[in-house]
Amino acid sequence: MHTYAQANTPVILKNITLIDGSGADARSNVSLLVQADTIAAILPAGSNLPSGKVLDMSGRTVMPLLINGHGHPGLLKGKTASADNYTAENMKRLLQQYLDYGVGDVLSLGTDQPVVFSLRDQSQKGEIPGATLFTAGYGFGAKGGVPPGAFGTYIQRPSSPEEATEDMRKLAALHPDFVKIWVDGAPGAPRVTPEIFKAIIAEAHRHHIKVAAHVYYLEDARQLVDAGIDLLAHSIRDKEADDALITAMKEKGVYYIPTLTIDEYGFIYGTEPAWMNDPFFIRSLEPGVWDMLKSADYQEEQAKDRQRKMKVLTMSLRNVYKLDSAGVKVAMGTDSGAQPVRAIGFSEHLELELMKGAGIPPLHIISIATHNGAELLNATDRGVVAPGKKADFMVLDRDPLKDIRATHSIYAIWKNGKRVK
Repeated sequence: MHTYAQANTPVILKNITLIDGSGADARSNVSLLVQADTIAAILPAGSNLPSGKVLDMSGRTVMPLLINGHGHPGLLKGKTASADNYTAENMKRLLQQYLDYGVGDVLSLGTDQPVVFSLRDQSQKGEIPGATLFTAGYGFGAKGGVPPGAFGTYIQRPSSPEEATEDMRKLAALHPDFVKIWVDGAPGAPRVTPEIFKAIIAEAHRHHIKVAAHVYYLEDARQLVDAGIDLLAHSIRDKEADDALITAMKEKGVYYIPTLTIDEYGFIYGTEPAWMNDPFFIRSLEPGVWDMLKSADYQEEQAKDRQRKMKVLTMSLRNVYKLDSAGVKVAMGTDSGAQPVRAIGFSEHLELELMKGAGIPPLHIISIATHNGAELLNATDRGVVAPGKKADFMVLDRDPLKDIRATHSIYAIWKNGKRVK
């Protein structure tokens, strides 16, 4: 690990193009002053530089580290995603992988085990390397419903509003950063009823904890927004979002995370995607997964029902564009780590590309994936590259405003004021 930024040694990144994450236009030929773990100043072109270590970054672009508001670190190992893989060591390994790909913070949404709370505390104090961990702890689902049993026995499955309230009260004592409810499921499968999710939301809010919901259907989204949900953690995929829902989401400040990658991953390997042989993708995969994806059996399975799956992605793209254009708060999340194909690191960059495919401009996409995520997590000391904020940013060889895939061209990563890659 390089440690160019020490407490008493300012570091100046000279002659950068800065995309600060706020949504403001990029600034050319500015210099970034890092002091300890903080951005001390942004110096205009032509400024006299203060004393310190000067790094000439001419031709390169700086932007904030990405913030993933929907991940599941800790479960992946090889070709499996299972609670059996959940250890402190595996969590640390996967948090480091997130950071290697320019993801500075990740919210683990509901598939965690008891060790997560001490890991979270260490991570948020900067005592362990990798992306900073936020957690929803133990999520809520229906008995016999999603998520699958392989995700562990800590998923809470209350059968009454009273039980849900008591379970939520016990969870609140552990101080999770968020709460997760899996509301929908496969057709005919047990579901969390409105009475139960209303009880969970009400009790969580009594403890000032935000609540996220796993959704698919428009009708569920309507009921959840009416009940006070803070985050719809997947796309609405059965129908186009209507004006009444959009108005309610704006009035209540409900966030929307589209997780577009999971819809594309559902069919894209039926024919080989353009990035299949890209080292940036291959390096993100667990051992054995690339061979699985290349296999005839897997590709044949992916090809099944392809037209329906593609229509699902089309609806997801349409809805995120519609909600974002109307002023609904959108953040970035991917569900990475919940399945071996949902690769940690690469998925977050693919999500940006899919948002571009939805029609969202790159400058705004970067704001969604940085500033908006920080606001969602109440982590307002990060998410933008500005004086007084944490020095969490990446240096790119190419300009993502010209091609959003330029986020792959990572030259260096800075976390807490230190160059770590």
